[in-house]
Amino acid sequence: MNPNPIKLFIVEDDPDWIKAMTVFLNREADLLVVGAAVSREEAVRLAGELEFDVALMDICLTPGRLDGIYAAMELLDERPQAKVIMLTSLEDEAVVTKAFTAGAVQYVVKTEYRTLPQTIRSAKRERNPLESLLKEFARLKREEQLSPLTGAERELFELLEEGYTGPQMRRKLFKAESTLKNQVNKLLKKLKVKSGKEAVEKVRRRGLVPDEPETKSGGTDRSEESRG
Repeated sequence: MNPNPIKLFIVEDDPDWIKAMTVFLNREADLLVVGAAVSREEAVRLAGELEFDVALMDICLTPGRLDGIYAAMELLDERPQAKVIMLTSLEDEAVVTKAFTAGAVQYVVKTEYRTLPQTIRSAKRERNPLESLLKEFARLKREEQLSPLTGAERELFELLEEGYTGPQMRRKLFKAESTLKNQVNKLLKKLKVKSGKEAVEKVRRRGLVPDEPETKSGGTDRSEESRG
């Protein structure tokens, strides 16, 4: 067995498909499946725990939703050096484009799974010429999202993005509670969101994929914290 195999993380909502692909991929001497997840939430949690080189990410982890695209973004936040290959049964050019702008370096239609080993090797060992272009495109889209903000508002947004609580922001910026509250409200209005958490998620998505039907609740709303 190869002493330094390419470590794989499979994210797919069908456990039977995971089992079949694990057997298929582990037959390759230089590939090793080290973990699997069946949901976006599990994928993000395990991404912070597992050591892997390439993630195989199903685009639709929930029927009718492109939540694999959001999961890819979050996974790459945890493991920026990892490569993501999107798995899809949809040969839809618009969906594939969204997958690339989320950070994927390649995609494979599930019925063509036999091409996966070589695609994985290419993703791991070869620099994809699209990567630098996509990163620059993502940076420009981020700047476009933040362009309406003043310097002070941008500083405030960056603190929200870094996870500062309201009291921490007041101490960092030397601002009174009422002043900070007003600035947060103006920031949210400019970004057309209702909370600090929504603001961060919107900019992280870089305006490249449609909003999800419903954002998950969880954690403390940063803008609420800034009010108390």
